[in-house]
Amino acid sequence: MTIDDDLFKSILARFASGITIVTTRDADGRDHGMTASAFSSLSLDPPLVLVCIANDATMAPVVATASSFAVNILADSQEALSRRFAGKLDDRFAGVGHTRGELGDAILDDVLAWMQCRIVARHPAGDHVVVIGAVDGAGARDARPLLYYRGGYAQLER
Repeated sequence: MTIDDDLFKSILARFASGITIVTTRDADGRDHGMTASAFSSLSLDPPLVLVCIANDATMAPVVATASSFAVNILADSQEALSRRFAGKLDDRFAGVGHTRGELGDAILDDVLAWMQCRIVARHPAGDHVVVIGAVDGAGARDARPLLYYRGGYAQLER
């Protein structure tokens, strides 16, 4: 049995997910970043996470040769930042506050949580590549997450 594309998208849209911005640097040290909801924990021992990058994403060729990346988990006040990194901008980082993780990737200001990861594997999968990272550093603060549900942004109610 094959599933219709529209039905598949409709089913997946019913899975609420957090929103991240994945950042890395190219060989010349330029920052690159993209909004991603296809992120998951993979292992506790050792601590591993994965992110899925579309083959046609502008960041795909950068991640193909990078040695590390950072995952910035967005707080509910950061919808504009999510939209910025999802859009087609020449410099998504212009005016965006950030510091550097130990491996050099951008950790965005005021995110809910962040992880700095060493790339340990890449696996082609359909129209994406699954990038696995070993978590070398992390931090978090208390706030509510920004969520993605049924094709739009959502927030937790208290």
